[in-house]
This record gives sequence, structure tokens and C-alpha cells, in this order.
Amino acid sequence: MTVTAKICGINDPAAMATAVECGASHVGLVFYPPSPRSVTAAQATELAAIAGTRAVRTGLFVDPDDRLIDDVLSRVPLDLLQLHGRESAERVRTLRRRTGRRIMKAIRVGGAADIDGAEAYLEAADWLMFDALPPKEMTNALPGGNAVAFDWRLLAGRAWPLPWMLAGGINIDNVAEAVQASSATVVDTSSGVEDAPGRKNLEKIRVFLAAVAAL
Repeated sequence: MTVTAKICGINDPAAMATAVECGASHVGLVFYPPSPRSVTAAQATELAAIAGTRAVRTGLFVDPDDRLIDDVLSRVPLDLLQLHGRESAERVRTLRRRTGRRIMKAIRVGGAADIDGAEAYLEAADWLMFDALPPKEMTNALPGGNAVAFDWRLLAGRAWPLPWMLAGGINIDNVAEAVQASSATVVDTSSGVEDAPGRKNLEKIRVFLAAVAAL
């Protein structure tokens, strides 16, 4: 089984160059200002150019309006739109039709019932992502990138007609366990390759991607 990885929340050229040179299958650009990893359209244009066609250039949005989507897409050549908010299946379907881009819908998981929520998006999205629902007691939690994991075993034996990836607290120390428990073939990390929120560590990116390639 081949496993690949998405490095999300990239906000500087060195991190982007390292990610694509070391074999990331996907790279993520965050368009959500409350996040310390957020980038402007101008910054994202430069970063997307570094990636070129070597990785799937993914834009992360949280309940975006049409104006934001249109502004970003008019300047940034994104291949995949990641919706990480409370977007309905109809909203996903509409954005897919309007933009002509592939859409990945993030499902935030706290328990088994949350995973069942993916069913609503099977005919609307192109990809699914399963990420951890932050605990209620967490202050200033973001929609993703909180270094929080969920019980990956909840995904074992599950199958969907769409490709999917696993996110939530994945790092060099637990990526092998995460893949074994969930059978994921694509994993996503952001905080797992950082020194602090929004500050990617180039050596951590290299080591993480090498570990994924060895799985």
C-alpha cells in the first residue's frame, strides 16, 4: 500500500520548496484569517508557483462566501478546494459547479456518529477528509490544525466511493500508527511539522515525508 502526504498551512517559500522536493502529494494554503497559517492571495500566488504541478495545490477555506472564492481563484491556480467549515452538501455542490474545481469536504470527528455524516457529501464532493473535532474545553480552537487526534480505529473497515485523507494531530511519532489503525493512504499534517503555529520546520517536513514514504 502506497501512502502519501499533504503538508498543510504552508506560508513561506522555503517550506513550500521543501515539501514538494521531498515528495508531498498535496500542499495546503490556508485562506482563513484567524489562523496563524493564513496567507493572502498575493502570498499564495508565489507559493503556488513554487509548487507548480509537482503537488496538488489545495486551498483551505472555512464557510467561504463567493466573493472570497472568486478573488482567490482569479489569482491563485488552485487544483483542489478544501472546505473545513459547516458547509452543506448543497453548498459543496454549488461551489464545485461554479468553480470547476475539485472539492474536498472535511468531516470533523469526535465519535462514530460524526463519521456517518460523510454520507451526505458522497455525491457532492470529490474528496473527503476526516479531522479531529476539538474538545469543547479547548480555547481558541481552529477548525483544523489544533494538534488534536481522534480515535483512528473508528475508520477501520470503512469504505467510501471517494478518495479520502486522514488529518488531526498526525506527526512523525504517530503517523505509522495512524495509517495502521485507519488504513488511510493519504495523511495530512500541519502542526506536526511546526515549531509553533504557523512556523514550519524544514527538517521536520523532510523527516515526516521520509517516514510516510517508508510506510
